[in-house]
Amino acid sequence: MSETTSSPTTSSSISQERAKGTSLKPLQMLVPFIAPYKGTLMLAIIALLLSSAAMLAMPMAVRNVIDHGFSVEDAANVDKYFFVLLLFALGIGFFGAIRAYFVNWLGERVADLRDQVFRHVLRMDPTFFEVTRIGEVLSRLTADTTLIQSISGVGVSIVLRSSIQFVGALALLAYTNIQLTGILLIILPMIFVPILLIGRWVRRLSRASQDRVADASGRAAETLNAVETVQAFTAEKLEGERFSQAITDSFNTAIKRIRVRALFTTIAATGVFGALIFVLWMGAKAVLSGEISSGELGQFVLYALFVGVSAAALSEIWGEVQRASGAMERL
Repeated sequence: MSETTSSPTTSSSISQERAKGTSLKPLQMLVPFIAPYKGTLMLAIIALLLSSAAMLAMPMAVRNVIDHGFSVEDAANVDKYFFVLLLFALGIGFFGAIRAYFVNWLGERVADLRDQVFRHVLRMDPTFFEVTRIGEVLSRLTADTTLIQSISGVGVSIVLRSSIQFVGALALLAYTNIQLTGILLIILPMIFVPILLIGRWVRRLSRASQDRVADASGRAAETLNAVETVQAFTAEKLEGERFSQAITDSFNTAIKRIRVRALFTTIAATGVFGALIFVLWMGAKAVLSGEISSGELGQFVLYALFVGVSAAALSEIWGEVQRASGAMERL
């Protein structure tokens, strides 16, 4: 029973002694697991570029539809304009599906990480197993590797797609109307600075939450491995209360993370779309004064929407990337 009561303290102190992550550098350790599949990665990138190009070209076709497709003089070209729009939609869907397939395939192959971590654990010296609970090791092999696998597949896909669309849409915004784009660029940094700061806060809480889950798993495994001893000393109630306390600690830490994540999402969504609404309001006034055409405003609206959606997606996935970095650091 003395081992049952002392191990949690030891494991907790180890968790506290681990240096806190301050960057995404731990994710660089995923490169050796992706490198063997360079061909698949290149196919995914090509599909990503083609789908993003089709997405960014669509607003130009919409501009032609608005400016020319509804005029009596150009009525004969209406079918052509809408056919071009349909081709863009098909391209986005087709190449987007290919990109999703290959990227998710790569994410599944990163599960090789779990195999290598397990083989490494088998070669650890006995001292490691004296100070580290088996349940915590199992939690790392399951929860942490699953999180990394998720971010390596869907997460990387979202980051790459949103980054390309954000940069491309922003450049095409400047091409469409430099004045409105300048106003947007002044507003956006005031939104992204607090988003990045809160993202770091989310990472710290995510790491603490995953540590508490590992503690609970470790306590359960430790107790069940010595269940005969626990029953011999009639300590079932005591061990049950300890496990309940570990679950409560895990829940409380997770709630803190959820609250900060909700704040993160609120600031990101409200700030980005609030800035877009303000800029679009100014664009509407420019149309009324005859400075720009309705089609040009429509093109600007779509590119501004792409910027907003991409920025929101990047801010949303940033928290998951932070969590994956913390998980990779622990592994």
